[in-house]
Amino acid sequence: MMPILTTLTALPVLGAAVAILSGQRAKLVATAFALAALAGSLWVWFSVGANGTNGQMMLVERSTWVADLGIEYHLGVDGLGALMVLLSAIVTLMAIAASKRIPTQPGLYFALILLLESGLFGTFTALNFFHWFLFWELSLIPAFFLIKLWGGSRRGPAATQFFVYTMVGSVALLLSFLALFVATGGMDFEMLARFAATGELHRLIEARLGHVEMILALGVLLGFAVKVPLMPFHTWLPDTYAEAPTAVTMLLTGAMSKMGVYGLLRLALPIFGRELFAIRTPLLALAVLTVVAGAWAAVVQKDLKRIFAYSSVNHLGYCLLALFAVLLPAAGDPASTLSHAAALDGVVLQMFNHGLTAAAIFWFLAMLESRSGGTLALDAFGGLRKPAPVLCGLMGIALFSSLGLPGLNGFVSEFLIFRGVFPLAWPAATVSVLGLLITAAVILTVIQRVFTGPVNERFQSMPDLSTAERVMVAPALLLMLLLGLVPQLILGTVNPTVVHWIAGWRF
Repeated sequence: MMPILTTLTALPVLGAAVAILSGQRAKLVATAFALAALAGSLWVWFSVGANGTNGQMMLVERSTWVADLGIEYHLGVDGLGALMVLLSAIVTLMAIAASKRIPTQPGLYFALILLLESGLFGTFTALNFFHWFLFWELSLIPAFFLIKLWGGSRRGPAATQFFVYTMVGSVALLLSFLALFVATGGMDFEMLARFAATGELHRLIEARLGHVEMILALGVLLGFAVKVPLMPFHTWLPDTYAEAPTAVTMLLTGAMSKMGVYGLLRLALPIFGRELFAIRTPLLALAVLTVVAGAWAAVVQKDLKRIFAYSSVNHLGYCLLALFAVLLPAAGDPASTLSHAAALDGVVLQMFNHGLTAAAIFWFLAMLESRSGGTLALDAFGGLRKPAPVLCGLMGIALFSSLGLPGLNGFVSEFLIFRGVFPLAWPAATVSVLGLLITAAVILTVIQRVFTGPVNERFQSMPDLSTAERVMVAPALLLMLLLGLVPQLILGTVNPTVVHWIAGWRF
């Protein structure tokens, strides 16, 4: 059988090599390889959906890599991994489509986007820390150069800040897992999770390293908290999102931010659940802060990219709220297990929904930016529904999805999160409702200021979306509607994975 995950991960690398030699045809080449990667990711998704009813790893590829160090080449996906691979493929294709004018080195630009896609695929499929970390870093390097070379006027400081913050988190991750390797002799995620569930990991760490479990847990937590980001580790994000090319921002918010939540689900909770349980209250407080302060920070922004940068912090804060809430109740309580399942289903669905919706919103911002001479200042627009009714109408679907309107995908995942969190941590859930209200105010303000009112003279003849542009964005919008009405299309595959987690995790 063909190693589909290896092939899928290598495909964008091949595309990058071709794109960098293609000059002005680089976008066409990148689009072709991104479409092929999307087809492969759909194959992975439907394979897991058809066969992954027990929630365990599927499409596993495993072989010895460095025998003396216990390092294996180990790939596999469950419902979470398959969904994140699919999301990465969708967002990459949308980002390529949104990249309209690349004045310098288009071959390098599209090659870096494809390398970033490969890093994402590897991060979401690797099951051994050694090559998982290689993919984790592979995604960082292309993102840095995309910001540094094609970003806005302050791209240099923004790229440096992004790199430094992320590298600090990466170093913390690396040191923690090197310590785990010293203690256990292995880096395989499934092995470490089994050791943690039986208490063997705790015994090995204490025997060989001393009482450092909490230090290692905090190192892992820091690495993922920076990536999401969890407040107060978010200060790199506004400048990075604002200065990055809008298409690159789509990748940052639509896919790369999910790496942090994925890491918490795949590594932090299964391996360091007991340690995180001990600090559950401050973690919940930080999650609530991320939800509410992220939404409030969006209120005072004057640039559309910054508004939706902080909105992303808010939306991913709901994932963190649910993840830290599931640490609270004792295992074995049926009501608790149901709340666990609802919260974790909501987290995984929110990861996909936010990635899809945020990427679509930034796609529309790229369309506005290309039509407005490069400005995305909130005050620059007004009355755009008159010259560009289709653009405003379709963008409105994405905005209402972000708001959480019933009937659209954003509502379902947020409902599941709050359905799970309220029985587990009702004070945190109650305060976090403020985030929903503030987000609604932000979205409605954007709609009012950009779509309605008198038309700015500069934009009276703004062109509406072309037929090709409508075709580009239509699948994402249709998927928002479909998942809002039939969320079981994703939950049917994700829920067995969630049930498998709950049965195996020990806090």
